[in-house]
Amino acid sequence: MPMVSAATATNQASAEEADVLVVGAGMAGLSAAIAAREVGASVIVIEKAPEAERGGNTRFSNGAIRAVYRGIEDIDALVGGLSATERERAEFGSYSREQYYDDLAHVTQYRSHPDMADMLIENSRDTLFWLRQHGLRFLPLYEWQFKLPDSRIRFSGGSALEVYGAGEGASEAMFRTAERLGAHVFYRTKALSLLDEKGRIGGVIVRRGEDDIAIRARRVILACGGFEANTEWRTRYLGPSWDLAKVRGSRFNTGDGLRMALACGAAPFGNWSGCHSASWDLNAPDVNELEYGAVFKRDDYLEGIVVNADGERFFDEGADIRALTYAKLGRTILAQPGQVAWQIFDKHGAARLHGEYRVKQSARFKADTLEALVERLDGMKRDACLATIKAFNEAVRTDISYDPGKKDGRRTEGLAIPKSNWALAIAEPPFEAYAVTCGITFTFGGLRVDTECCVLDEGGLRIMGLHAAGEMVGGLFYFNYPGGSGLMSAAVFGRIAGRSAAQAALANAF
Repeated sequence: MPMVSAATATNQASAEEADVLVVGAGMAGLSAAIAAREVGASVIVIEKAPEAERGGNTRFSNGAIRAVYRGIEDIDALVGGLSATERERAEFGSYSREQYYDDLAHVTQYRSHPDMADMLIENSRDTLFWLRQHGLRFLPLYEWQFKLPDSRIRFSGGSALEVYGAGEGASEAMFRTAERLGAHVFYRTKALSLLDEKGRIGGVIVRRGEDDIAIRARRVILACGGFEANTEWRTRYLGPSWDLAKVRGSRFNTGDGLRMALACGAAPFGNWSGCHSASWDLNAPDVNELEYGAVFKRDDYLEGIVVNADGERFFDEGADIRALTYAKLGRTILAQPGQVAWQIFDKHGAARLHGEYRVKQSARFKADTLEALVERLDGMKRDACLATIKAFNEAVRTDISYDPGKKDGRRTEGLAIPKSNWALAIAEPPFEAYAVTCGITFTFGGLRVDTECCVLDEGGLRIMGLHAAGEMVGGLFYFNYPGGSGLMSAAVFGRIAGRSAAQAALANAF
């Protein structure tokens, strides 16, 4: 849809106006709204979803959040006091700025833009405490950590905390704070186009019911997500077969903000052919529903092996810890025959699976022999699969001790695709298999912004009056991402955008 000019907009009823208009009400948008209200700006937030489905992708998150932390003292302060039992059972360690930079650089193949990386990492710790100040409650994230043989837990760094109540808890806390501070939220309000007033963005044309109206603002913050729920855009930018990916998050993230910004000359930036995509249950709906949340995630591939319909393994299940590998696995599965794979576990691996594997909707198969299990896998080349399992079992280095409390180096030897850590033979019945496919969470391509989250045009100049945050910021993630950094980056960039937009609006800065 083309931009609406100032002349056209004057012929439409202007129902509302504010210093700052935020488009989108996920973590990024609500962080922006709260930060803008702290500065003293009046704020309107528009949300395409009805109130019952508000919250964007944040509502679907498991609540993990990755930030710099200095040790147990930070964890204690953020959770509001660790119990003696918690202190005893866990080695919390710390997560330095240097470690965060290393992890981000490693998983993005050193492509993350230095300015974007700096903004995320240098503000992560302070923003975490800011979120707590504004109503978020945190718990130690035990799920992603190393489990020691004596039942103690060693934290692997980074995502040490999760939000109480997961994504829904985060969303509700942020809405409470934004509304308490005086931000006005309009639901079922779809952004159509930016209001261009002689080269300066002066608001947004929106559709509310049957009416198209102008909401005017001194500053507009686009925080309405990527294009992961837009089938046509996925195929256009991510490539063939991406129309077949299942959507893990909000059905409302269809690229509206990106479309509007590009139409007014914003510079596209970052990994437009890349996205966060994970292993997702084959029985999941094509687009996730709030009642399901994260029950279809299948991230325990480290506990067994994964084979495609040709009966072959196709990636190293033990290459690294889960938080640094799971977000690129969906793309790998999508490239397999039929866009499907099977995670296979024996008795011991199955005993370590997380609870979401046991939900009744799971594409789960169980048998007392491998032959009987593989027979149940529809579309599988059964002889090839059995041969793969046999070769894997024979390749496991049994002379190296298995240790779930670290990257143990217990690997396979002589296979074309190794398993580099935590390799255990698939040998003890009963055996289980789970059919999985690609689930897309969010897209990596976005807009180019500066250090105040002002959107830049293709010449590197600011588009006056326009800011962006959250998934709409390009240049941070490429190919993969460190687990928990999506929620963190939404809060960091949203806070920066809200603060800078409010300060500029109140100062009448151009």
